[in-house]
Amino acid sequence: MKLYLIIAFMKNYDVIILGAGAAGLMCGANLTKNLSVAIVEGNDKAAQKLKISGGGKCNITNVSVKPNNFDGDKELIKTVFKKFNKEKLLRFLDRNSIELEIRKKRYYFCKHSAQDIIDLLLEQNKEHHFYYNHKILSLTKEDELFTLTTDKQILKAKNIVVATGGKSFANLGASDIGLDIAKSFDLQVQEFSPALVGLTVQPSENWMKGLSGLSTYVNIKVKDKIIEEELLFTHKGLSGPAILSASLYWHKGDIRINFTPDDAQELPKRLQHALKDKSITNYKFAPAGNYGFTKAEVSRGGVVANELDFKTLESKKVKGLYFIGEVVDVTGELGGYNFQWAFSSAYVCAKNIKGTSKKF
Repeated sequence: MKLYLIIAFMKNYDVIILGAGAAGLMCGANLTKNLSVAIVEGNDKAAQKLKISGGGKCNITNVSVKPNNFDGDKELIKTVFKKFNKEKLLRFLDRNSIELEIRKKRYYFCKHSAQDIIDLLLEQNKEHHFYYNHKILSLTKEDELFTLTTDKQILKAKNIVVATGGKSFANLGASDIGLDIAKSFDLQVQEFSPALVGLTVQPSENWMKGLSGLSTYVNIKVKDKIIEEELLFTHKGLSGPAILSASLYWHKGDIRINFTPDDAQELPKRLQHALKDKSITNYKFAPAGNYGFTKAEVSRGGVVANELDFKTLESKKVKGLYFIGEVVDVTGELGGYNFQWAFSSAYVCAKNIKGTSKKF
């Protein structure tokens, strides 16, 4: 009897997309109608991370998007952006009447709400079959077909697109299931670690905690990267846009802060007092660590670049198995870069799957 029930619930598709986030929905939106597509999502709604990002207005991309804004294989990033860059994303959104606004002369945000983009993507995926509240248990392949087992269903497909995201935002169902899938097929991965996250400080920098709530424009040098943006002092240590981007490149060791990158900049008096007898233009210190996944915007790490065909995002070892978005070992700085990567990698993947023809 159980065998008959399993067979009754088994369905076959051309493509199964794992994850209904930005990457998964963009991929589905660019698959043509002649393909049967299923989208499997652990939450009860799509794109929950996109919905809350940027205070609900989603920093979708940046005025300047270059491989140097990312931690990851530069050739992979160049290849993907050559096929779908910032201009093509903006054209796609404009053609579909999504209004954007630019903040600080560099960040593109939704003018009204991130829900505008979610509604657009859901509309473009309306012919696909959604499986919400499905926990992925395993993925296997026999001959030309993959078998996906969830806690509620068994599905089969010729192609699997892994768009499961990273490990940050566990309260929204985030996990490292994408890496588990990759490892089950003997693909090399870089384990996830928190990125775009605040940094904690050593006891010698406890003076910073006394400035909690104060922000100032700084220049931060970490390794060979220089980042200029706002720094925020917190009760744990340091945060703000400058620190979040710097955290992407910091693993251990020193970082340097110039508290007066602009000669005309006047420091807040509380900060002037705290920096008395300290270097204002080249303050060097070693963070103790970071705030962890619960506070991280994204996860650094993922399926390593040399496991993937740069032109398609398909696994070199497993035909029909694709990885896109945050589950790939490409992570952008703060400022819309990670959504740009999600959309670009999704488009490149969709273009390769048989039957696609949409162009920008």
